[in-house]
Amino acid sequence: MKHTHIFFLFSFYMFSYFPCSSQVITGGYLHSLSICNDNTVQAWGDNTFGQVGNASTTNSNIPIQLSSLSGIIAISGGGYHSIALKNDGTVWAWGHNSSGELGCGNNTESHVPVQVSGLTGIIAVNAGWDHCIALKSDGTVWTWGKNNFGQLGNGSTTNSNIPIQVTSLTGITAISAGYGYCLALKNDSTICSWGCNAQGRLGNGTFTDSPIPVPVSNFTGIIAITGEYYHSLALKKNGTIWAWGDNSNGQLGNGTTTNSNIPLLINSLAGIRSISAGETFSLALKNDSTVYAWGVNTSGQLGDGTNTNSNVPVQISSLTGIAAISAGGNHSFAFKSNGTVWAWGYGLQGQLGNGGNSNNNAPIQITGICIPLTTSVKSIEEKQSISVFPNPSSGIFQITLDNIQSENGLVKIYNVLGETIFSVSIVNPSTTIDLCDQPKGIYFIEIQTEQRSFTQKIIIDK
Repeated sequence: MKHTHIFFLFSFYMFSYFPCSSQVITGGYLHSLSICNDNTVQAWGDNTFGQVGNASTTNSNIPIQLSSLSGIIAISGGGYHSIALKNDGTVWAWGHNSSGELGCGNNTESHVPVQVSGLTGIIAVNAGWDHCIALKSDGTVWTWGKNNFGQLGNGSTTNSNIPIQVTSLTGITAISAGYGYCLALKNDSTICSWGCNAQGRLGNGTFTDSPIPVPVSNFTGIIAITGEYYHSLALKKNGTIWAWGDNSNGQLGNGTTTNSNIPLLINSLAGIRSISAGETFSLALKNDSTVYAWGVNTSGQLGDGTNTNSNVPVQISSLTGIAAISAGGNHSFAFKSNGTVWAWGYGLQGQLGNGGNSNNNAPIQITGICIPLTTSVKSIEEKQSISVFPNPSSGIFQITLDNIQSENGLVKIYNVLGETIFSVSIVNPSTTIDLCDQPKGIYFIEIQTEQRSFTQKIIIDK
């Protein structure tokens, strides 16, 4: 459900050949998924509805390889279903389907991946509790599944077991789905939301549901969004986090337990580069590679070695050198820059993947998981940044990168199918790129040096 999308700044989610917006490990409500470095998928945890995707309904507390999936570049776990994006722009889904959340034209659950009907050219996917959202390379948004709160964004409350376009949205660069609602980040760095607005989860200053997208109140400069269950987080370009919606367990991190229908600053955190929201808790990754958590902690969700809730961020002191984070329903994962994977929180269905079925209130290393794609990065420069201007662009733009004067490297640009369309050697910190011969759409810039690799997104809008 939760996905951290960082565009227009250096992204810390690296892929061996195709940069994409979704994390390579993710937690559903009670299950977990990971993309391996060969673009296959492993899954584990609760399998009541076949959401692990291995043709059974037996839970697993260790990762299971899904032999039917290959070429996967993005994954997302919902309430009791899963979705995956292939490098050909198609989407595949499996698990619970009573509301049409598999998008395959029927309402029959599937214990193996089935193709979502009619979707091509997709560059990002996200699973809500019982609905899904997808982003096309042309900046349009498509949804399917349950629609009782208007979370499909088409002006109705009728479920759909095939994808439908949210026709009022264009120029979208990132998406996220929560419980009964959706978020979308526009190319002007503002956010739209739609669906259920209980607890103020739409962030528009009201508590009224909306079956069509509405702007999140007075909010600009956003580079990342994550919506989960009843609350949302947004990351600004200046490294600050803002939160809104349900706060009954302190998951907004502002020192209270009062809900908010407008974004509130978490003033105790700065220098943040990544965010992820769980069911009733939140995570943040700082520029110094440390991790902070806040909200409910009854199952060890905060990873601080206690089971005490906190309405302000607390550091997970045992985690250092972290490259990426991901929160599931009530469990979480962290990638270290040395390639190891760590998990903590609720684990009774085996969703931690460590061979056990118990909770852990401090991170434990997961040794049975495949090598995730993030380990393809040689090392991570914590404060390194790349700027692209203008973005969106008519086709000519400038890349400016700090501190590469002494390094040799390449600039590569990929289209949404992962095909290299441009390559040039790095000569100086500023490089002008001409893509006027390419059609408008979304492209990915990968900077590769001897010591670093990082990715940026560019929109060509002629």
